[in-house]
Amino acid sequence: MTVLPTRAVAKPWGRTALPPAFGGTAAAAIGEVWFEPPPQLDQLLIKYIFTSEKLSVQCHPSDAQTEAMGLGRQGKEECWLVLAAEPGAQLAIGFEHEIDLETMRAAMQDGSIEQLLTWHPVSAGDFFYIPANTVHAIGAGITLVEVQQNSDITYRLYDYGRPRELHVEEGAAVALRGPYPVHNHQQLAATGPVRLVDGPYFRLDRLDGAPDAATIARYAGPLLVVPLDCTVTVAGVPVTPGQCALADRLEVAVFPASGLSLIAQPV
Repeated sequence: MTVLPTRAVAKPWGRTALPPAFGGTAAAAIGEVWFEPPPQLDQLLIKYIFTSEKLSVQCHPSDAQTEAMGLGRQGKEECWLVLAAEPGAQLAIGFEHEIDLETMRAAMQDGSIEQLLTWHPVSAGDFFYIPANTVHAIGAGITLVEVQQNSDITYRLYDYGRPRELHVEEGAAVALRGPYPVHNHQQLAATGPVRLVDGPYFRLDRLDGAPDAATIARYAGPLLVVPLDCTVTVAGVPVTPGQCALADRLEVAVFPASGLSLIAQPV
């Protein structure tokens, strides 16, 4: 068992006021806390995101697209579980209506893309799966957990005037230009186990207490364990909220009778 090293990443849209599990107060505005992927599961990255402003409008290519570019398997599909949201908090995913390529290219350059996107009001328990090529942006006032294919290729389409490079042509070449499929969104109950993702790139479950036999059978081999509001003992070592542990197998993790945690594994 290994408790994964963390990396706090300062961002202009981050926060100095963090949840208690992350120290409460930070000297710099922290936008992300990454759990460094272990060699055994380096296809998967888990991180927390904390926002005080909108993130850039962006999208990610697929494995097939990056392989065609000669970059290997560097595509990114990801998902978000909202843990806390201020009143009025929103996420942008997909477009209100199908748009053509020239409209999208012009909207990235003049900033009107922000108005073409669908902004989804969010609260704790909202879960979104984000397929590769989906145009998206995380809004202000949100704390969430992101589970993703471990890739750093991001095409930034619009950034509200911040002085950072945009990738208009690269993004236009891969971005989906239609509405976000409603079946990729779930509103979770406050308690209870939920199967969140079951492929094609990773599986992800929210547990409430110990996993059942069917879940244990699905998670053969190494996996990541992320306690959300409880302590999980992995191979005899306590793992607390704000941490992520590598377990050789699910059977070495001891969960409390109740309490939420995430388990994840590449497929």
